[in-house]
Amino acid sequence: MFDYRRSHTCAALRKTDIGENVTLSGWVDRRRDHGGFIFIDLRDRFGITQLVINPQKNAKAHELAEKLRSEWVISIKGKVISRAPGMANPKIDTGDIEIDVLDLQVLSKAKTPPFSICDESIDVNEELRLKYRYLDIRRGEVAKKLITRHKAMLATRQFLDSVGFIEITTPILGKSTPEGARDYLVPSRVHPENFYALPQSPQIYKQLLMVAGMDRYFQIAQCFRDEDLRADRQPEFTQIDMEISFGHPTDLMQIVEKLVAILFKECNGLNIATPFRHIPHCVCMDRYGCDRPDLRFDMELVQINDIAKKTTFSIFLDQLNANGLIKALTVKGGADISRKGIEEYTEFVQRLGIKGLAWLKMQDGVLTSSIAKYFPDEVQQELIKKTNAEDGDLIFMIADQASKTNQGLDHLRRRIAKDRHLIDQKRCEFLWVTDFPLFNWDNDNQRLASEHHPFTSPHPEDIDLIDTDPLKMRSSGYDLVLNGYEIGGGSQRIHNGDLQKKIFEKLNLTEEQLKTNFGFFIEALSYGTPPHLGLALGLDRLIMILTETDNIRDVIAFPKTQRASDLMMDCPSTVSHTQLKELHISTDVPEAIYF
Repeated sequence: MFDYRRSHTCAALRKTDIGENVTLSGWVDRRRDHGGFIFIDLRDRFGITQLVINPQKNAKAHELAEKLRSEWVISIKGKVISRAPGMANPKIDTGDIEIDVLDLQVLSKAKTPPFSICDESIDVNEELRLKYRYLDIRRGEVAKKLITRHKAMLATRQFLDSVGFIEITTPILGKSTPEGARDYLVPSRVHPENFYALPQSPQIYKQLLMVAGMDRYFQIAQCFRDEDLRADRQPEFTQIDMEISFGHPTDLMQIVEKLVAILFKECNGLNIATPFRHIPHCVCMDRYGCDRPDLRFDMELVQINDIAKKTTFSIFLDQLNANGLIKALTVKGGADISRKGIEEYTEFVQRLGIKGLAWLKMQDGVLTSSIAKYFPDEVQQELIKKTNAEDGDLIFMIADQASKTNQGLDHLRRRIAKDRHLIDQKRCEFLWVTDFPLFNWDNDNQRLASEHHPFTSPHPEDIDLIDTDPLKMRSSGYDLVLNGYEIGGGSQRIHNGDLQKKIFEKLNLTEEQLKTNFGFFIEALSYGTPPHLGLALGLDRLIMILTETDNIRDVIAFPKTQRASDLMMDCPSTVSHTQLKELHISTDVPEAIYF
């Protein structure tokens, strides 16, 4: 029987191996027939090795090689020889040698693939790539990203172990609790009409581990959220989850900074400077219009309500009367943006629900545009000073409700930076965003809602506001941001049962809801709970940045589409009527569709 076990991988052999007898196995990447000699590029995960079959030396192997096609799986035995003079290939690691094939066996044949495996330069529709994900991985680029992911996970475990953390696995089947996004529910066969929920995070479990005295916990945890998707979100995702007792946020931040620096060094050789800067949430919103700013370029936003009220521009005045917010951003050298370009940017912000985009160009010390006449000379000079505008610059302004103004200018700032090539793609700008609001106002339900989650501790200086002005309370929460992405978030937790109960009451939970959803947790806090805090890093998003892609599906082996479907497995899918009956579930869908 032919022994297909490899002596080497397809990336291992060098000049120093010339004369060795080897066994290689892999996929046929390319086959070339050159005047009787057949050359085959043999590929595996590690690389490519060129094979040569000489009909004079081995007629049987040559006859079989004539039948080979791309993606067939073969195994060969042969001798390492030097390539002919002038025929070395510097593009591959094994380019100085080739294998003189003495024996060849076909292990598996392949149909013609739906897209090219050996040529990744050919653009392939993403839906087709997802349908045949196993072939897409075989092409190489996704495989490289999965290898980076493996290195990051390995380095994470090694580092956290070195600083006293222990890895603990928490349940996948848990209790449905109102924590923000919708839960994925799993019906129980043993307990009819009852459901488990897949974890949105291990939040309660990791806090209970602190109550249990485990002191420093981590887990590379699978999490699930039934929410609308986008390029950097998936319904199932992975967190580097951690929690510590008897610590302060600065203690955990230092640990996380060291971990992140190790991951960037290990995965792509970058040296990351620490400590990271800190910016309060209110400052972020004021300067950048968002809580995850990209700091690789300038263009800070400027609030100009005080200037706008001195104009005669009715749009500004109407927004001021409606308690709106008027902000500006200055595009350095932006006077070269054409009228058509300005119209395109106007359409861009209008797609976000914003009514319009005002603009002024600075030329010869004067602001010009169709609205300049509404700005008296002294008001123009005030605006120029506040926006730091110079000749050749362009000032964009949005007047709307605060949330829309901030959102519009945040997106416009990013879009302009991309269009004008202001972003150094190799630069990494980290920051901690701190002092988030503890609550926000839920307009749909007319009640308070948690900005992060209900287990976040209030800022110590603001606890007295809980009964008088809860919307002014800051939290002890913090997010880690990199290049415009939130890559992690955490907080000091509430370790006092009475305060936790008070927060739940502020969130409008009834006594019955509190008991049903969180009674076990409140009771746990009553048995002596240490002060504790934690953080979760989004592993998928972090790997996305490390591998320089803007699509989270590129770093997950078998991802879902933006409609949360798996094209390869063709799921979600119907299940048999028998299964539904066992679970005591009925649907309005006709029984005929079930198998």
